[in-house]
Amino acid sequence: MNYFFVILRDFEKKLLYMLTILVAGAGKSSTCLIQYLLYHVAKHKWNLIVADGDLQAIEDKINGNKFAQAAPLDITNTQERQKLVKQADLVVSLMPPHLHILLAKDCLQFKKNLITSSYISPEMRELDGAVKDAGLMFMCEMGLDPGIDHMTANQIIHSIQRVASSIISFKSYCGGLIAPESDDNPWHYKFSWNPRNIILAGKDGAHYLNNGKEVNIPYAELFANNKKIKVDGYGSYAYYANRDSLKYLDIYEVPEVKTFLRATLRHPDFCKGWDALIKLGLTEQEDNNREHKTLAAWLKDKTHYNNGVSLPEHTANVLSINKDEQVISMLKWLGLFEDEIIMNPDRSSADILLDLLLDKWQMKEEDKDLVIMQHEVEYLHRDTKISLTSTMIVEGEDSKYSAMAKTVGLPMGVLAKMVLANRVTLPVGVHIPNMTSIYRPVLNELKHHGISFEETVA
Repeated sequence: MNYFFVILRDFEKKLLYMLTILVAGAGKSSTCLIQYLLYHVAKHKWNLIVADGDLQAIEDKINGNKFAQAAPLDITNTQERQKLVKQADLVVSLMPPHLHILLAKDCLQFKKNLITSSYISPEMRELDGAVKDAGLMFMCEMGLDPGIDHMTANQIIHSIQRVASSIISFKSYCGGLIAPESDDNPWHYKFSWNPRNIILAGKDGAHYLNNGKEVNIPYAELFANNKKIKVDGYGSYAYYANRDSLKYLDIYEVPEVKTFLRATLRHPDFCKGWDALIKLGLTEQEDNNREHKTLAAWLKDKTHYNNGVSLPEHTANVLSINKDEQVISMLKWLGLFEDEIIMNPDRSSADILLDLLLDKWQMKEEDKDLVIMQHEVEYLHRDTKISLTSTMIVEGEDSKYSAMAKTVGLPMGVLAKMVLANRVTLPVGVHIPNMTSIYRPVLNELKHHGISFEETVA
């Protein structure tokens, strides 16, 4: 009889303790992640805490769900941040990349597993040994790109290697774009994710492998003369090399590969326009423009305007193009030739440009975005060269339930659910999702949410 009551008491204690997920960040990319987790915390009787500096953003997303709590948070406030981490069984971070490390150190201190969507920073990498010693999993790069790209790339690579084939070329492209029905500006682009990341894209240049030779491209040349790929049903997109592709060579385990490239997709006109912004000095981060009161004055100073021709014609001369070319129309559409007042000009050109684009590239409520990912792989099987193309296309529902929010958030949400439900063996240490034990179950579930790939083989 006593034994029965002990069992009953322990069972009641378990009912009182609810497993808790802490999501840090309630911005654009969190919508589908939080919606997914709300369904599963209700189903499993778990608890969800959503922390962000914007209380309204949190409340809009949790919508009064009784299994969710809003936690207004200044992420740099150590006491408040650690209080939330202590309550959690798992932390999911959608904070800006440089802030992940704050949560990572807390997770290490309080023995919590961590999932993020960002690239592994050097500071995060340094924690690998300590994370392993603690028996924890810090899964980084668990979003779209990086994230779904790693999982699907390794799924393809491992399946090819199982039939004793040698991969000689691997190219992976991904783009967060605007759907054709919402494409209504000459840049063919709108913000569907963190706008600052667009401004900073490519700043460190690119490094990749082409026909056995290492290629380095500086930022100043990255958007010039871009090559194109075709996507069935959507036409041609330009691409530019993305960061340092070669750091993934060992992780992907493709020793025979001669070409290895990870790249970002954009509309061809976007690349031409962004190349112009770079050449005009409007993306610089280290300058200061305190003397410039208008957009036209800013552009004049950056391009050393001192002659009698019109500003559009002068700009065309600086770019060594004809004044009637599309790029000049694109710059005009941004308002760069107008005497529009710059609010708070005492900043870098990159900051002024970001403010300008936030207005011009804002998605309307009904706008739909588009995410395209495509892998192109060539491999030798019994001395025959085979080409495989694997393509994912996801369109958003509107600006809130965007394709970007879906493809960034759901991989993290699926893994978070599997961790709390003990449905996955956790790799200890700081990782990306390139192991079969992670990518196989995650990709299988993502198919049920419309995130899947079509393959063609030639």
